[in-house]
Amino acid sequence: MKKILAMTMALAMSLSLVACGGNGATSSAGSASSQGAASSQGAASSQASSATAGELTTVEEGKLIMSTNAAFPPYEMTDDTGAVVGIDAEIAGAIAEKLGLELVIDDMDFDAAQLAVQQGKSDICMAGLSITEDRLLVMDFSDSYATGVQVVITTEGSDVTLDNLGEKMIGTQRATTGNIYCTDEYGEEHVVSYDDGIVAVQDLMNGKVDCVVIDQAPAQEFVAANPGLVILDTPWVEEEYSIGVAKGNTAMLDAVNSALAELTSEGTLQSIIEKYIPTEG
Repeated sequence: MKKILAMTMALAMSLSLVACGGNGATSSAGSASSQGAASSQGAASSQASSATAGELTTVEEGKLIMSTNAAFPPYEMTDDTGAVVGIDAEIAGAIAEKLGLELVIDDMDFDAAQLAVQQGKSDICMAGLSITEDRLLVMDFSDSYATGVQVVITTEGSDVTLDNLGEKMIGTQRATTGNIYCTDEYGEEHVVSYDDGIVAVQDLMNGKVDCVVIDQAPAQEFVAANPGLVILDTPWVEEEYSIGVAKGNTAMLDAVNSALAELTSEGTLQSIIEKYIPTEG
């Protein structure tokens, strides 16, 4: 059983499940870029960014295309206008600003988002993406920019525990680490795969699965929006989120890592995360 020490993450937002849809939409993320670039940058940083942008080859000249699956609040979701917003969108916007590029976000299925960067259809993939051995075979990954925790959502009064998960029907999002871990741990006969976490949670509410394994941040959003759902007290797995780039694209990887390092030292990265996941004081 993959268990870890509990990690506290409190969410102030309360998004409806309906607002988190939007597969297949393409949005130009000017607002995310402007929000992510709110911190001041010195002249030296601007010169370095311009030099980096000049050396980079992107899918479309002057643009940084990010593939994602916008059904993973608060990292990526759609707002009332259909635009992709969230932690990943703002961080990507801040990276694009550092590189002197315009951010464009392509919203698609989780599998397709990973394939897009592998096939040269996007420059980066950000979708609450963690590193696995299989993914390392087909993508390269940036330094970590956030920590994710896999948790178990179930219904109030349920007898589901971490110790008896292998006896239950578990809902997961297809191709995620939660899906991989659960299948490896309990067998395919105990795991139901869904296109996104929203549908998995809906089936949990309708009694079609006993629980859903998903990252803590979206889990808290789903529970807040749906009375009768609870999260087990003990988290299941802890992992780091990274940005995926095409295998062997060292120029893009170096540029992304350099931008992340600047955003971290400036405090911009943490401020974006805390905007959506406030730190308990």
